[in-house]
Amino acid sequence: MDLKHLFTGICIALGLIILGICINRGLQSFSNKERVVTVKGLAEKDIKAVSAEISINYSFSGDEPKVIVSQIDGYTDNIKSYLLSKGYKDYTISDLNLTDRKSYYTFDWEDGKRIRIKQDRYVAQKSIRLKINDVEKASGINNSINIDLIHKSLTADVSTSYNFPELNSIKPELIAESTKNARTAGEQFAKDSQSRLGKIKTASQGQISIAGQYYDDSDAGSSQPANPYMERVRVVSTIVFFLED
Repeated sequence: MDLKHLFTGICIALGLIILGICINRGLQSFSNKERVVTVKGLAEKDIKAVSAEISINYSFSGDEPKVIVSQIDGYTDNIKSYLLSKGYKDYTISDLNLTDRKSYYTFDWEDGKRIRIKQDRYVAQKSIRLKINDVEKASGINNSINIDLIHKSLTADVSTSYNFPELNSIKPELIAESTKNARTAGEQFAKDSQSRLGKIKTASQGQISIAGQYYDDSDAGSSQPANPYMERVRVVSTIVFFLED
């Protein structure tokens, strides 16, 4: 065998050895990339309402629009006088909502017979909305107003709603915390399986949700805070990590 053929044989042998090493490493790499762990990270935060609104809703019905409009205007003046006597000045009054049912009668069932029942044709509705900055006192104020109006024969539907900060203002913080907690869970799993946590394969940032108002049932589970002026906001991030030896 001459030197030329010997050199060619050596080159082919080395090439096959290098190719085998590359293939082996590639298979190992491919195998490692198939080893993954899926973990979830939870982040929760209680937020306080920035303000509250007490709504006082009332209505009158009848067959003569002028009569019920006069009644509801008088009712409004009396409620305004009451609120001012209690020092409540930050309120707004809605426009009059007058509904024409266009029919004097409706139908119902009585003793197995369908009977015709007379109803008022017109319904007039109005509301007064009172802004409360001290949200912790809003519920007590609501109850006091309701009782006082009953005693003054000014019965109305009195309810309280709360205005909370924009969820987008706290979402980045919650996402960062949930991602951190997911990594911590992944690292513990990797440690228990005698592996190392690798890079992220896929990540899904769950919908931000409020206790009692879930956007994603699979992420539900928080309890509602005891006070109505508080909300518990939560985010669950689902992350798939590669595992490495």
